[in-house]
Amino acid sequence: MSLVKKLKLKLFNTFRVQPNNLVDIHPQSKIKGCRISIKGTNNRLEIAQGCNLRGVLIELNGEGCQIKIERGTIIGEDCYLSSREKGTQLTIGADCMFSRNVKIMTSDGHDILRGQQRINPAQSIHIGNHVWLADNVTILKGVRIGDGSVVGINSTLTKSIAEQQIAVGSPAKVVASEVTWRDELTF
Repeated sequence: MSLVKKLKLKLFNTFRVQPNNLVDIHPQSKIKGCRISIKGTNNRLEIAQGCNLRGVLIELNGEGCQIKIERGTIIGEDCYLSSREKGTQLTIGADCMFSRNVKIMTSDGHDILRGQQRINPAQSIHIGNHVWLADNVTILKGVRIGDGSVVGINSTLTKSIAEQQIAVGSPAKVVASEVTWRDELTF
């Protein structure tokens, strides 16, 4: 990445990255107004070519956590991506489109105990290629979303869905299968 690109990246975004962590942002991605916080050690943020992130909060907090965003993915204002605790991964496939206020979290952010035993461990999240998450969607730990799927506005996805499905509601339920989507409108 050129010195000018690095300066623009730091000028238009806020980075708080502790030592022994890695940030790898492709120079042909557009990142503006984002806040990136990485605490702990051996954490990794990767943003591939052609991604466009505006006003996104990205948080890695723990040991060996990873957030990976594949090529051509668009993530809108006020989205929150979090990979926390130990060894969790948040992977987002290529050509995805996330609207505003999407929240994706590998951890509850606190322990819930039953008889001194933790009952809510963190879990990785995998989002396939060409997935559309509408406004105000929440994706919780352990969820997998298949390629080409859509999660409807104001939905909370607590369970995995297969390829080319539409899920809506809170908690979200699959309402259609064998679907596809495109980001252009047809008139």
